[in-house]
Amino acid sequence: MVYSLSAATLTIAAPLACDTSPAQGSEPAPEPSDVLVTGADAEMLVLEVTHANRIVVRLPRVEVGQGITTAVAMMIAEELDARLADVDIPLADARTKGNQYTGGSNSVVSLYGPARRLAATARARLVTAAARRWHLPAWSLRTGNTMVIAPDGRTATFGSLSASAARIRRTAVSAQPKPASRHQLIGRPTSRIDARDIVTGKAQYTGDLSVAGAKPTVVARPPTLGGRLVSVDDRAARALHGVHAVVRVPGGVAVVAESFHHAFQARDALKIKWAPGPLAALSDAQIRSRLKAAVPRLGPAPRGSTQVEAEFEFAFVSHAPMEVLTAIADVRAHKAEIWFSSQTPTDARDSIASATGLPASAVTVHVLRGGGSFGRRLNFDAAIEAALISKAAKRPVKLMWSRNDDTRHGRMRPATHHRFRASHADGRVVAFSHAMAGVGESSGNKGTANQAAFVRPGRVQTAGPRPSDSGLYNFGRVSADAGGIELAIPLGAWRSVDSGMVRTAEEIVVDEIARSLGRDPVAFRRTTLRSKAVRAVLDKVAAAGSWGRAMPDGHAQGVAVHEEYGSCVACLAEIDATDPKHPRVTKVVMAADVGTAVNPRGLQAQLMGTAVDGISTVLQAGLHIDRGAVREGSFADFRWARQRHAPLHFEAHIMPSEGEPGGAGELGVPAASGAVANAYARATGTKPRRFPLNF
Repeated sequence: MVYSLSAATLTIAAPLACDTSPAQGSEPAPEPSDVLVTGADAEMLVLEVTHANRIVVRLPRVEVGQGITTAVAMMIAEELDARLADVDIPLADARTKGNQYTGGSNSVVSLYGPARRLAATARARLVTAAARRWHLPAWSLRTGNTMVIAPDGRTATFGSLSASAARIRRTAVSAQPKPASRHQLIGRPTSRIDARDIVTGKAQYTGDLSVAGAKPTVVARPPTLGGRLVSVDDRAARALHGVHAVVRVPGGVAVVAESFHHAFQARDALKIKWAPGPLAALSDAQIRSRLKAAVPRLGPAPRGSTQVEAEFEFAFVSHAPMEVLTAIADVRAHKAEIWFSSQTPTDARDSIASATGLPASAVTVHVLRGGGSFGRRLNFDAAIEAALISKAAKRPVKLMWSRNDDTRHGRMRPATHHRFRASHADGRVVAFSHAMAGVGESSGNKGTANQAAFVRPGRVQTAGPRPSDSGLYNFGRVSADAGGIELAIPLGAWRSVDSGMVRTAEEIVVDEIARSLGRDPVAFRRTTLRSKAVRAVLDKVAAAGSWGRAMPDGHAQGVAVHEEYGSCVACLAEIDATDPKHPRVTKVVMAADVGTAVNPRGLQAQLMGTAVDGISTVLQAGLHIDRGAVREGSFADFRWARQRHAPLHFEAHIMPSEGEPGGAGELGVPAASGAVANAYARATGTKPRRFPLNF
């Protein structure tokens, strides 16, 4: 149902589907009504046609590089028959109700219906307004280029019709969205609407904002995770030029200064005594040992079967978004205003209110675009800390977490240990068992200002990820079990969440089953996969990537598949492992079926990003824990793939479909990771068990 809002221009709203659990705070959509609805912006997707002929939709999601603003603009322009350049998609502030969660690959899924219904209704009202103005039958009019066009060639811009269209309640033409067969924009590869702004520096990130009185701020943090401040001598720091304030916060000691240069100088001049954190006696070896011991035992194998067994370890991984965490806060006695990039702004507002002692209604959160996230901006550590510093310093602040701050004290993907046993008899798998253990965040580590915990809606994160049910394959009796250990380590949902480790390991085991049976990995998958769609993407990459072609010694191909979010994907990777310690992925071919791909070019970019994620986390990028401290501090030692590690050849194939959109942003990570690992195993004749390999 689409609702009219009381306004001087055409302003209408559609309720967003509550596609997350009630734990997120969403409420059911209101009952249909023909009356004017006021104040509904807190719960709905709202479209306005301005007098200046701009189509404005304030988006209750965050743009973090995934292209959601472009996808929504395409949906709106499609149904309105507007020029894409005439559509503006600003980001909405934190609201009081409704679904404002960006994550779980759900943005296009949740917005596709409401956005198109909204625009189709607006188009019907604009056409009806033009028909009344010209005294013509509405069916004789058409729309295009953000105008209504009469049979005799007369035109009226949407902006010129907006006020009269706002008064229309019953339209003379259909307000139903177009069938897919009539789409002119949806499904066509389209450049991002913000591309020019990004490359020219016009795009505004939090660090680019100039908020009155907000001074650069940094924090001195303990050398170990969860370290405690014992004492600080700040006299030398306060004496430095440009220093405005030095205040204590739960995460350390904050310095507010005239510039970031001054702030870093003063931070380094602080003389601080720290007590070690609760993990000071722990390093990687002990954590790995505890994880292995926490993996539940596998049940008995079927009699008369042959076993394929494997165990895998995955390291902690930082999100490492290219834009460092930044938040601006202005906290006063009776209100607060915060600016930062957030995937969960409603939760952030409530947590900031609680931390500062203000009612949620007194806290305004402005959502800014983010330079990458991969799950990191589900948490709002920096925003809470900025608010506490502003309150203590009694002035607005612009807080920046340095790369070292986030790598060593920020969120990370948990480490896990996996144990598999596949049992086969008479050429087929008759049982498949997967048990695992993951690191969970101890309850004592949650809720502090610099480690505000975020629990993904609908789940309780106590013992890390869960194994999948391996429903992708006809593997007979399937069993899965999980255990875990709790540590005072700040954890966070990392791109693809559980599947990035769980399904990666499973796809490696599938290759090893095929090898045990003397079968080709692609042929084996084809005969055991349950889904025709998954077989289709597998066939596509096998054909496009010339699976099975002759390759030199030390070179090999690998494949893997994945199904999630109502979508599926396959990946073929080729690797040069002639130097096993410095392997290079030379080619990646991916194919995805995501239902309707609103912007195939954006989807191809997403798949390319997941390929780089797979290369990074399988081959070289992870975090070490050394006596309670994270060893890595920046891209100098957290070895994410650079240009020289990227595949020389990449191609992505989008399978044609007119079905409803599925999720895509996280989809490709398990397939890419599994394909790279399987290619390495075949090239080297080894069985990789610990990731990243060069760790």
